[in-house]
Parts: sequence; structure tokens; C-alpha cells
Amino acid sequence: MSPPTSINERLSPPEQGPRPVALVTGAGRRRGLGAAIVTRLAETGWDVAFTYWTPYDSRTPWGRDAGAPEWLSARVAETGARAVFLEADLSEPAAAATVVDSVEAAFGRHVTALVLAHAESVASGLLDTSVESFDRHFAVNARAGWLLIQAYAERFTGPYGSGRIIALTSDHTVGNLPYGASKGALDRITLAAAQELAALGVTANVVNPGPVDTGWMTDRVRETLVKATPLGRLGTPGECARLVGFLCSPEGGWINGQLLCSNGGLRHIPGHEDA
Repeated sequence: MSPPTSINERLSPPEQGPRPVALVTGAGRRRGLGAAIVTRLAETGWDVAFTYWTPYDSRTPWGRDAGAPEWLSARVAETGARAVFLEADLSEPAAAATVVDSVEAAFGRHVTALVLAHAESVASGLLDTSVESFDRHFAVNARAGWLLIQAYAERFTGPYGSGRIIALTSDHTVGNLPYGASKGALDRITLAAAQELAALGVTANVVNPGPVDTGWMTDRVRETLVKATPLGRLGTPGECARLVGFLCSPEGGWINGQLLCSNGGLRHIPGHEDA
């Protein structure tokens, strides 16, 4: 993980009373779901901290989005909220606690909403997945999710019923085995939190946003997914962000322990051979 000193903050004009703090992981690209969620939460009354990890983006087909954290921080400030961002390698076991501690120190108050939007995603199947890749997917997607939830819960001091945990998932496994399997593990971890953190009054839900092109789709994948969706289109990052924003709001407080498929009615995830 990058040193805690890498934390950055953009201040906005003072408001009456502090906003609640949301921590969103995996918001390093302008087109990503994480960036849309950060923006939506800022628009609906939250101060927001977010993490990113440039080395991961740099080795993916979509590549690094230079300047994205600063751009996103500026968008948050335009809403009147405060933004804090830091680079974190969530494959490191110590990173989760360091991130939560750094964010709470920067804001001077606890994190109320934790949104797990980060992911390791390198496509491979049953026969061509390496042990190294499998372990890295589980370290980032499952273990880091558990450790972040643990660190959040150990520090949470908010009013009963105010806490929120939301994880983004996927049901794609064919041709994307380590990603899908590790996301499935994250589902179970998050849903366990809905029961085990009941004494804190923290809700925990999983959101499957369905087919959203954030830069990773080929033309063939895009066409296949559009055909598999009754509405005949892909989802947008904003649609996922609005659902997350609702779950984080007081109005979403009765929704707990759910895996919500906000996917346009997608009938199935096409196999690797279809994509």
C-alpha cells in the first residue's frame, strides 16, 4: 500500500454541521462505477473518501486514467462536499485498516458508509488460470472486502441504524473464473455482515449492476449483452450509483441482507465462447 502520507484532500466551503462520511474503494477512473458512486453520494449529502490503485489499471486493457483522482475530487468539491483520496494496494492485508484509519483521521469522524467497488479482474477460465492470479483475485476481491468490513465495524460509533455496507458483485464466472468466484465469496462475506453486525444497526447489501460498459467491453461483448437484456441496452454507471445512493439514504434503511440485481432483466451471462 502507498504510505498514508499520500492522502489528499480538497476542501469545500463550510456548511452547517458535518456531513456523514462515505468510503468508496476502487474509484480511479472517470468512467468507472466507483467514480459515479462517489459523485452521487457527494450530491446527496455525503463527504466522500475514495481509493484507487494505479498499477492495476496500468496492466489492464483500458489502462491508467491519469489525473482521474484529482478530477473526481474536484467534482465532489463542486457539490459542496469534502473529498479525500488515497492510493491503496488492497492485496496487502494491512491496507484495509490503514485506509480506514487514514480516512477517519482526515475527516475527524467515523466512516458511516462503506462501499466496496474495487476489483481485480483478469479474464481466464478453469484451464488457464494460474495459481498466482487466483490468489490475487481472492486477496483483492474477497479478503480485502472482509478486512475492510472488519476495520469499519471495529471503529463504527454512529447512531443505531445509520451504518451502511454495500458491495458490488458480478455473476460472471465462465471464462472469468477467479473474478466470478472471488466476487461470490464477497457476496457471502457482505451478507454475513447483515446478521453479525446487527448490534451496531449497520445494514449490509450486495448490488449486481449487470452489464455496464466502463471501458472493458469489446464490440462483440457489447452486442451479445445487449441482445441478452430485455430492455435492449446496457446499464450506466449512474444507474448503479443511484441505487447505491438510495441504499445509503435513510429511506433505504429497511433493505438489509439482500443481493440486488439491478441488471435490466439480463437473462443470463453469456459464456466465454459467446463473447
